[in-house]
Amino acid sequence: MEAAVEPGNLAGVRHIILVLSGKGGVGKSTISTELALALRHAGKKVGILDVDLCGPSIPHMLKVQGQAVHQCDGGWVPVFVDQAQSISLMSVGFLLEKPDEAVVWRGPKKNALIKQFVSDVAWGQLDYLVVDTPPGTSDEHMAAVDALRPYSPLGALVVTTPQAVSVGDVRRELTFCRKVGLRVIGIVENMSGFVCPHCAECTNVFSRGGGEELARHAGVPFLGSVPLDPKLTRSLEEGRDFIQEFPSSPAFPALSSIAEKILNETPI
Repeated sequence: MEAAVEPGNLAGVRHIILVLSGKGGVGKSTISTELALALRHAGKKVGILDVDLCGPSIPHMLKVQGQAVHQCDGGWVPVFVDQAQSISLMSVGFLLEKPDEAVVWRGPKKNALIKQFVSDVAWGQLDYLVVDTPPGTSDEHMAAVDALRPYSPLGALVVTTPQAVSVGDVRRELTFCRKVGLRVIGIVENMSGFVCPHCAECTNVFSRGGGEELARHAGVPFLGSVPLDPKLTRSLEEGRDFIQEFPSSPAFPALSSIAEKILNETPI
């Protein structure tokens, strides 16, 4: 029991949310980043644990790439995104000598780093820890779930895109959650239509409603649809705070609503 209060572990974290999907390229890192920003603007203190070891993109999205991770008595100190230290981030991207260096590791080494991220990062007091995971249902997911299980994670936020191929892969992710005993907080449908930068009309490039239909079929909450918006893409490329800078974007109310539903799920 004494290990549960050691500095540097997750004892001071109130709620842990895993962002999952059975498919790559659906925007898990985008949703993780924007959810963290939305929760920050709601007055919460947020951490992001980036365990997508082969594609650590969140440091770029938050404009902290190239930052160094330091050691303290409690372990690694995460990188703070803002001066108020309201968002902290740990990613393998901070541990690579070069930004384009490939992580060519076998499973056991990846699993060991994930366990180290969980046990040896000095997160301090957080309202939410958002865990951005790689695609699929691999041993890396098992390592993350097993390492986080003692801290009673709130559950999984599952991301899909509207088309049938993506929905089919995400259906397998829901099966994974059931098998490992991880509650599904809800499903988010990302890239749900394209917002024209000139007239703001939303066109369904892929299809529509696949995520909502999947949620209804699986009996889990549907948290919302986030359209493809060039302003959102640009803010991620430039490391800007989309939630603060683009309140008129059609993606803004969708992201804010998703954050609000999670806040309602977890009164603090």
